[in-house]
Amino acid sequence: MSEDDSSTQQPEHPEKRRSWIDRISSALSGEPTTREDLVEILRDAQADGLIAADTLTMMEGAITVSDLTVGDVMIPRSQVVALPADAPFLELMRRVVESGHSRFPVHGEDSDDVLGILLAKDLLRGVVEDNGPASVHELLRPAVLIPESKRLDVLLREFRMSRNHMAIVIDEHGGVAGLVTIEDVLEQIVGDIDDEHDDAEDPNALIAAQADGQFVVDALTPIEDFNDRFGADFDDDEYDTIGGLVTAAIGHLPEAGEELTLGRYVFRVSSADARRVHAFHVGVLGDDG
Repeated sequence: MSEDDSSTQQPEHPEKRRSWIDRISSALSGEPTTREDLVEILRDAQADGLIAADTLTMMEGAITVSDLTVGDVMIPRSQVVALPADAPFLELMRRVVESGHSRFPVHGEDSDDVLGILLAKDLLRGVVEDNGPASVHELLRPAVLIPESKRLDVLLREFRMSRNHMAIVIDEHGGVAGLVTIEDVLEQIVGDIDDEHDDAEDPNALIAAQADGQFVVDALTPIEDFNDRFGADFDDDEYDTIGGLVTAAIGHLPEAGEELTLGRYVFRVSSADARRVHAFHVGVLGDDG
């Protein structure tokens, strides 16, 4: 029986595998090639069953990362949960619990004056200690400041070397433009990363109200659910999701930061990659918000 098994486990189509290896070798040799050529070879390899679809996605993501900058993937300032340094510990704890995040920029009187990064575990330790710190200043860790133009592959390398998980993004005028985390960078390679605070089964999690009166809306939100939440009347005959509707109205796959007004609603792309839009920042015209 073992002889029969071994006879059936011979490599399939050795010519095809040899051909693919030859093409990879050629692509990586000194001959003039493009990234598009390399991606096409990888897709052929996946079609031939030599690599899994998930592996192909990660390889394409890794190739794409070197073309992206921090500005392409950062969390914009309007969506950043920042903490005021002069707030009482219990107020800080309340905001930390409500947000579900683990790291927070802490600012002074001016929101552009970032004093440092507060870890939720440090805040908890400070609250429960008998002779804990007198102020949040004693718990802050240094903030890393980076420009929007920094390439993602460079940032990922710096994150790994410094073991930092968050950086504050500064615009050309020196103001805070947003923040970026190591998770934001890795998601460009491996896709969305859900953590214990992500509740994909809760439809209400697809639409999240923000402190400024606006909303973060997942691109996969069904148009019907969007209409129910906002009292809108978008047609869902041709498109099922709000992402499909807005993308079609824009006329191309939009990038982060692009805006479109449909009726009373202003959609700004807050997260997108080379394959699809992930989320919108939505404002409702006429709201006092």
